[in-house]
Amino acid sequence: MKIAFNQATTMKNSTLKIDLEFCEKHGYDLIEIRLDKLKEYLEEFTVADLKSFFDTSKMKPFAFNALEFISFRDETGYNKIVEDLQFLCEVGSVIDCKKIIVVPTFDIGDYTRQQIQEETVRVLHDLADRAQAYGVSLAFEFVGYPNCSVNTFGQAYQIVQAANRDNVGIVLDCFHFHAMNSRLEDLQQADPAKIFVFHIDDCEDLPVGALRDQHRVWPGHGCVDLDAILRTLSEIGYSEMVSVELFRPEYWDWEIERTIQTGKETTEQAIRTYFA
Repeated sequence: MKIAFNQATTMKNSTLKIDLEFCEKHGYDLIEIRLDKLKEYLEEFTVADLKSFFDTSKMKPFAFNALEFISFRDETGYNKIVEDLQFLCEVGSVIDCKKIIVVPTFDIGDYTRQQIQEETVRVLHDLADRAQAYGVSLAFEFVGYPNCSVNTFGQAYQIVQAANRDNVGIVLDCFHFHAMNSRLEDLQQADPAKIFVFHIDDCEDLPVGALRDQHRVWPGHGCVDLDAILRTLSEIGYSEMVSVELFRPEYWDWEIERTIQTGKETTEQAIRTYFA
């Protein structure tokens, strides 16, 4: 299984250039590039510079993070999403990064689950049509907060199934899976080919609905049943990649290399029983 680094883990003080250098040094196979960090990088460097790095590195780009709050948007907000999608597709065509993570909207009001599914599927079709011209796939990420319109694996997987697109899949994030009590049975029944991105992380032991990103901790350092998730992934035949993704302010304040090195070491330790 290939190991990736998600830039959220060093988000506060690092840059794409620094993350690339330390991730390469510590042997990551892949990196997930944040949209904001990419735009910041391009203020000083070029897309050609980024391509040159990947052309000479064993590490490769895997996905862009993220187009956020894609559903229930007004015209102005949605046009910005489309603009960012076009930008990421164009950069991805140069550096060979063919996945974009997309995130549902929070605090939408009293819409039913059916209405949420219909709106989300509609938007996924539109964005997927636009991405398909570039050979780009969309990875739909549910968020395990009570106020997110899509907050469990089962709900997100139903939406991905309803969209029924080759270039639309799901993001499985261990923190989000745990945070709103997603069902292991739903993961056991999933098609591994529809799991486009796998995020590994852990968290403090808070009640259902109370967890937020700042409660994430290193894999194996919290209460998430990572063994059950990893065992299930192995049983259903998923083995493509795993990406360490944390948003913990404490870790943002560490020296950047220490954070990147610790992410690699804890991820390797967490997955070694189930994946080489």
